[in-house]
Amino acid sequence: MNRKKVAFKTFGCKLNFSETSAISRKFKHNGFDVVDFKDKADIYVINSCTVTANAEKKCKAAIRQSNRRNPDAKIAVIGCLSQLIPDELKKFHQVDFVLGSNEKFNLLDCIKNIENSDKAAQKYVFTNKISEITGFIPSYSSGYRTRSFLKIQDGCDYYCSYCIIPYARGHSRSDTIANSTKLAKEIAKKGIKEIVLTGVNIGDFGKNNNENFYELICELDKIEGIERYRISSIEPDLLYDEIIDFVAGSKKFLPHFHIPLQSGSNKILNLMHRKYNRELFAGRVDKIKLLMPHSCIAADVIVGFPGESDNDFIDTYNFIESIDITYAHVFSYSERPGTLAQKLPDKISNKIIKKRSRELQNLSAKKKKYFYQQNINRSFKVLFESDMDNGFMHGFTENYIKVKTKYNPKLINQIILVELKNLDEDNVYVFDV
Repeated sequence: MNRKKVAFKTFGCKLNFSETSAISRKFKHNGFDVVDFKDKADIYVINSCTVTANAEKKCKAAIRQSNRRNPDAKIAVIGCLSQLIPDELKKFHQVDFVLGSNEKFNLLDCIKNIENSDKAAQKYVFTNKISEITGFIPSYSSGYRTRSFLKIQDGCDYYCSYCIIPYARGHSRSDTIANSTKLAKEIAKKGIKEIVLTGVNIGDFGKNNNENFYELICELDKIEGIERYRISSIEPDLLYDEIIDFVAGSKKFLPHFHIPLQSGSNKILNLMHRKYNRELFAGRVDKIKLLMPHSCIAADVIVGFPGESDNDFIDTYNFIESIDITYAHVFSYSERPGTLAQKLPDKISNKIIKKRSRELQNLSAKKKKYFYQQNINRSFKVLFESDMDNGFMHGFTENYIKVKTKYNPKLINQIILVELKNLDEDNVYVFDV
């Protein structure tokens, strides 16, 4: 008897990847073969994202691609987009399952329950009201990579005016320290050496359990087998001094921070309903660099938010230029139905948004190149991954500098001390073993 094949496609954040991995493991344990999304499969699972309009378009394109690869396959769309627009997704004749933010973890059971029904009866839509989602479902990624994304928190209570995520994932909730450390030990047993802590707003960890993020990282630091931890995106108002001090003194938590900025204009930050001003953000950067001079600091920035004047954009550009961040992830503002920002006046044209985006991307590239050049002739520990690209494999230093060397399977999942000497035209250090 042939085993059924299932293929997964994940859009969006690291949190989505951790959840897809947990769902795929459930399929594997129940006798399914997990194949590449480009292959012919019996079931296609699309874990959706709704942060931008472009993410929504990509999800809908993936539905059509799945149907072309196998018109007889079952197609499931799960996650954030399913939570927000289930009725619209239901109208796609190719789609058989539409499962929301919590229900997606029950996908396999849904398939089993109606496996023998008629095609017409197999349309299955299930999304709880977002206000009814209260429980936390843990997950972590595993597979070919040498790092694991460990989900410690979900949802958000911030309700920034541009953001749809609270309406797609619900209120902030998190795992317990006890269970998070238990999962980290499971990951360690798989031989994975690096964990990335993920969530929607991880600095909010533990408030429903009378615990906090600082207490969590103190416990994770004690676990044997995990050699490296990275903290994914953490809000500047929740990145307390005690967290920075701890990372600076830890041998496992790496000097790599991802801190959302969104704008360098206090006027725009206020319109966005952010919980800090640019002075607080600059203070966090200064504190990190004082204790960890060679640390990597990435920042998210949104351009073209309603009301962003030329002067506001210049404020953002000059602010980013003046602070010691490594690079910026630049996002063009994407209007999302249901958010407060949708109702704001003074919308910015796409032409201006594209121009501003290019300027910030160029600035980011200059800052990143400068950071890489600052580290020439310094030695760092590199964890090499299993990828191969044109005969090369890649890895990252503690402070997230990309390094490549000729592919050698013996180096996969190994941490090697590397002296950074040769920077190629792609701004990647080349290491000769």
